[in-house]
Amino acid sequence: MESWRFSSGPDDFVLRRAPSLEFMKDRPFGHDVEAALIEAARAKGVTAPEVVAVLEEADGLGSGFVMRALPGTADPKVILACDDPAGLLRQAARLLREAARDLARIHSIRPGDVPDAVPVMDYRAAIADLKQQFMDAGGDRPIIALGLRWLEDNCPPEVEPVLNHGDYRMGNLLVEGSHLTGVLDWEIAHFGDRHEDLAFGCMAVWRFARYDRPALGLGSIENYIAAYEAEAGVKIDPARFRFWTIYRTVWWAMGCLKMAAQWRSGADRMLERVVISRRTSEQELDLLLLLEEDAPEAERARPLGPLFKPRPEDGEATSAEIAEAISEWLATLKDQMHGHDRFQLAVARNALGIIARDDAIIPTFLNREIAQDLLSDSTDLSEFGLLAELKLDALEKCGVDSPKYPALAHARKKWTGEE
Repeated sequence: MESWRFSSGPDDFVLRRAPSLEFMKDRPFGHDVEAALIEAARAKGVTAPEVVAVLEEADGLGSGFVMRALPGTADPKVILACDDPAGLLRQAARLLREAARDLARIHSIRPGDVPDAVPVMDYRAAIADLKQQFMDAGGDRPIIALGLRWLEDNCPPEVEPVLNHGDYRMGNLLVEGSHLTGVLDWEIAHFGDRHEDLAFGCMAVWRFARYDRPALGLGSIENYIAAYEAEAGVKIDPARFRFWTIYRTVWWAMGCLKMAAQWRSGADRMLERVVISRRTSEQELDLLLLLEEDAPEAERARPLGPLFKPRPEDGEATSAEIAEAISEWLATLKDQMHGHDRFQLAVARNALGIIARDDAIIPTFLNREIAQDLLSDSTDLSEFGLLAELKLDALEKCGVDSPKYPALAHARKKWTGEE
């Protein structure tokens, strides 16, 4: 979605709109429903923006709505950074409690409070849909296959649904100082298990540089859940929390993987799409860290073989060196770029870095045959050496795609002992 900030008289507003009407075709509901969800949340005391207008066809602006602008930033780097560690801990603890409070209030919204178009999640159907997406994408990623089979084997019984925000994480929370000022991006809200919303914000990918603070990058899961339970008046089930953490890790892995197909189809030719598709390896790494808990101790302790083989560095320039040279030249243009162009420049340099690292090693990635064996229940993590092979693959692939991903350093130390 696009967000356009503008002023009218003394007041500031934000227009949230789709880049095209075509963009809305596969959405579960339209902007009118999203606006109604936000207003229902405000009525429950959620720190959400006030919707002042929903676009109509006669406006000629496409699909979207206008909100009053709220103070603060959604940038995790700003929110999670502080020169005073003790001060940051106090601010983070306060913000974590406020985030738990607002999530509990969102979960107090019932079907009668919002339009009928808001979907109700069928757990088994959702897993089947992920599995079909995986097959459509080639079905050749063993770690994702392992995750899908685990979900099928461990799907819990459905419970009375509550409204899930669906994307409740750092990056969609507006913050000023140490206070929550807005909950944004309600486009994938649905009715389902409250544990899904809680788990999603605690995934490694949404901790950003604060890997050691698993709850929204702000603190411990224990403190987050305690604050939520106090506000919601319910007890959280650790087994359900783990299920939804694994489910959403697979879900986001597929979300990343599908970006390449969107680019190839011509539906969205933004450079960012192809780069995000390579972030699939981050979720594979996180998924394996979660799933290895179920492997036999002997397999978890099995030493890994050597990592990738470096390509020789003599003779003519390699593709990696050419990509690095282009990236260095692009860096000289940074001060000439502004707004979205400056962001796209950073994405382009990131893409060139992937090309350079990809060309600099001889990878040993696994294949469709192993992925299909894992899906079909013909093998699992108790098989001799399989877990070690998957660990090597995950380290190599994430090292190429996202070498600064915080979970990579954690996994490398855990699995190899290297800092």
